[in-house]
Amino acid sequence: MRSILVDARPGPAGRNRIETALALARHTGGHVTLVVDTPVDRFVAIDGMGGSLVSAEALRDVMAEDDAFAAAIDAQLGRQDVCCDVVRADCPPVDALAAAALLADVVVVPRQDAVAADLPLAIRGPVLAVNDDRPLAFPLGRVAVAWDGGASAAHALRASVPLLATAGAVTVLVIETDPAGFPATDVASYLARHGISAELRPLPRRGSVEATLAAALAADPPDLLVMGAYGHGRLRAFLFGGVTEHFLASPDGPALLLAH
Repeated sequence: MRSILVDARPGPAGRNRIETALALARHTGGHVTLVVDTPVDRFVAIDGMGGSLVSAEALRDVMAEDDAFAAAIDAQLGRQDVCCDVVRADCPPVDALAAAALLADVVVVPRQDAVAADLPLAIRGPVLAVNDDRPLAFPLGRVAVAWDGGASAAHALRASVPLLATAGAVTVLVIETDPAGFPATDVASYLARHGISAELRPLPRRGSVEATLAAALAADPPDLLVMGAYGHGRLRAFLFGGVTEHFLASPDGPALLLAH
């Protein structure tokens, strides 16, 4: 993971994401690109006749603030030991990140934010959704992989190999009653071909899938949970809830590496 994109915003949470991206770049010898976005559409209102009104003064003020933030963070990064650049955008956050992510190996975003839910469906690469209150350190200590045998889980697993290869411990969690399309034993074989030793841990299902996984993670908290995003579809998750929605919203959950 040498081309690292990060959703950069002012404030402590944004700094933690930037620190995560810088730590990953140091670990891999990579490059960090920061996206500073000012979504212009937030300053456009539709009047009763179907026309549009733009709050030009408010937009100018916010653009100036974000320009100043981008310049300041660019100057700070120039003193780092990591190659970095800053890009500006003025479209909705998911569109801005997706456009910049065409050649990114991973995109770092806030976990408890709509962008973390939407971006895995908008790009082909993995999304690293981190907690607002702390950056991730690399190499990782303990990593859990949620395996259900589906294509999304397989995509997330393949994307996570560079991180798993240097992690202290890797555990593959499999819920025993899940009708896995691809057996977990083959997952262990796949990881072994990459020099990764993984523990397979079958979990008796107790309640929902997300509740079963959450209980296992609470008993042995990982630094990172690797999982497929919306393996059963985004509409179903929206209507009935789901594993992805649960771990994105959980206030005490781990950082996530997501792929669809």
